[in-house]
Amino acid sequence: MTRTRTPGISRRSTLALMGAGAMSVAAPWVARAQAKTIKIGMPTILSGRVAQLGTSSRNAVMLEVEKVNAAGGLAGRQIEMVIRDSKGQPQEAARVARELVNTDGCELLLDGEASSGSFAVHEVARDLGVLCVHTCSEASSLTADPKQHIPNAFRCVRQGIHDSIVGGSYAAAIAKAKGLKKWATCSPDYAYGRDTTGEFTLYLKRFAPDVEIISESWPKLFQPDYTEVVTKILQAKPQALYSCLWGGDLTSYIDQANIYAMFSQMEVFAVNMADYTALTVVKNLPKGIHSGNRYIKTFPTTPENAAWGDAYKAKYNEYPTNWSWQNATAVMFLAEAARKANSADGKKIAEALKGLTIKCPFGADGTVTMRGDDHTLVGYAIGWGTTIPQEPCRRSRPATGRRSSSWRPSGRKARVTPDLMCGGDGRPSSPFSFDFRAVSGAPQ
Repeated sequence: MTRTRTPGISRRSTLALMGAGAMSVAAPWVARAQAKTIKIGMPTILSGRVAQLGTSSRNAVMLEVEKVNAAGGLAGRQIEMVIRDSKGQPQEAARVARELVNTDGCELLLDGEASSGSFAVHEVARDLGVLCVHTCSEASSLTADPKQHIPNAFRCVRQGIHDSIVGGSYAAAIAKAKGLKKWATCSPDYAYGRDTTGEFTLYLKRFAPDVEIISESWPKLFQPDYTEVVTKILQAKPQALYSCLWGGDLTSYIDQANIYAMFSQMEVFAVNMADYTALTVVKNLPKGIHSGNRYIKTFPTTPENAAWGDAYKAKYNEYPTNWSWQNATAVMFLAEAARKANSADGKKIAEALKGLTIKCPFGADGTVTMRGDDHTLVGYAIGWGTTIPQEPCRRSRPATGRRSSSWRPSGRKARVTPDLMCGGDGRPSSPFSFDFRAVSGAPQ
């Protein structure tokens, strides 16, 4: 559990105020009220195979909370984070979220759970009426499904459908150029995996109608052995493979598939590959894996993004992740919404969040927006490219990408702009770079 506290009013200053006369009697009470901290609860995963989801989320939150508190807090109230481990179990996530509000006195929730836990936390927010900002779940249905919509929940996260529209158009262009008609999929067997894979194949087929899905594999979340999955894919003999495995599951899958030389036998599109949490862990990074960007400090190619990545690395001695930038952005939104509402009250912040645009180092044009109708993040930069397991990176031309809000799921084709090359600064034990060939966007 992480807590940040601000000093209270000293006895000496209280006595001084009392001696100032009858007209000043109320001053100590007012000062105390203004200095009262606001507790923000954060259920997340801090142990087990994907503990990096929670630790990198927590780190980013604390990095931004320090800035907010140094600037005066949330509408004058210092933020105190109360962070608990759900162990990656949905029922535990719900229990912890409820306890954070009812027992620990948290007034707001930052939901740092994977999708499996986020739906559980969402129901707690529905029941208690507390403002909840989801910061890690990419399952589109969490906010896109009208049945899930509640006025007090927002999603400050990239969405599977956003990546699928851009990724589908990118993959379709490659499929047409290389004649890739037979495809297989391999994604985790829960809401995020099935939603995102379905959305990707939908748009892939829309942009490349000749594509056929000949094999589907659905490994369980945190599955330790992928031998059966890999052999099933090899036996199907697809020309291309799509996967939205992530974190430790993705790196284990790649390491095990390398034993069978799988990546030399087909084109591979792994949407979650381009993140330090994966790129720096894979033992032998195959060349030419296609991926969407997750967090790379060189994309978007702005001084603000690079500075944020460097500040995170300097503080925690590790690279930020996709979860890091999303959680950092959530704190940025809360701070700006509280300023706009001139209040730390959850209902007033929720109202201020609707349609709010803020400056943000992760936006394609330096800003991101919390869309008002479905309470979801748009405007963040999206790029697709391929792994190059070598350093240094190089950039051929300036970025020409669009905001992620420049696309709707209406069938309009994404523009592929093969003019940007940028890479990561991987650790010496696992050097890599990343060539972003497509810079585009996601739904408005």
